Amino acid sequence: MCNQAKWLPVLVCAAAICCGVFADDAYDEGFVSIFNGKDLTGWVGDTKGYAVEDGVLVCKPGGNLFTKEEYADFVFRFEFKLTPGGNNGVGIRAPLAGNAAYDGMEIQILDDRHEKYKDLHEYQAHGSIYGVVAAKRDHLKPVGEWNTEEIRADGRQITVILNGVTIVDADIDKASENGTLDGEKHPGLKNTTGHIGFLGHGDTIEFRNLRVKDLTK
Repeated sequence: MCNQAKWLPVLVCAAAICCGVFADDAYDEGFVSIFNGKDLTGWVGDTKGYAVEDGVLVCKPGGNLFTKEEYADFVFRFEFKLTPGGNNGVGIRAPLAGNAAYDGMEIQILDDRHEKYKDLHEYQAHGSIYGVVAAKRDHLKPVGEWNTEEIRADGRQITVILNGVTIVDADIDKASENGTLDGEKHPGLKNTTGHIGFLGHGDTIEFRNLRVKDLTK
């Protein structure tokens, strides 16, 4: 009994570590990196406006940068770091031409606590489906710290999880059946596939650990 008691804490610790490893494996299962940390292989668009620095993708600032591949139903996970007042966006199911916020969908990336955005519309806050669905606010980390985000597009359901908190979970057909929040036409809501991209708005933003799980496979 004494020998068993001596080894019990070790066994419990080992089991906990193994469970943690298996949980991490399950969490990451099926995800593929779409940024190699070295160059912009696999990306098209404003490749001059983005740079790779120490394994991080940096909007210098630039314009729109898209994946070469198209995605229909997927989960996109990434990390980002804002600068004061920083503004960018994630285009989903977007075409390479046109305005991704309307001809696709734009998930807002924004330092929405900054003074210059004090009169922000609710549908412009960070994580919102721009012009269509307003996100829950105040879940960003302080400027200069890394945030984690997950965007899930599964049929008509779009979900955004910021730092572990679900800030958008919406059926886009229901959200727009009586018109959009910004009163504009958003034909891209009907898209079933398209590119994922970063939509620069003239500010420096950093991104890393970009990975996608294709839900159609």
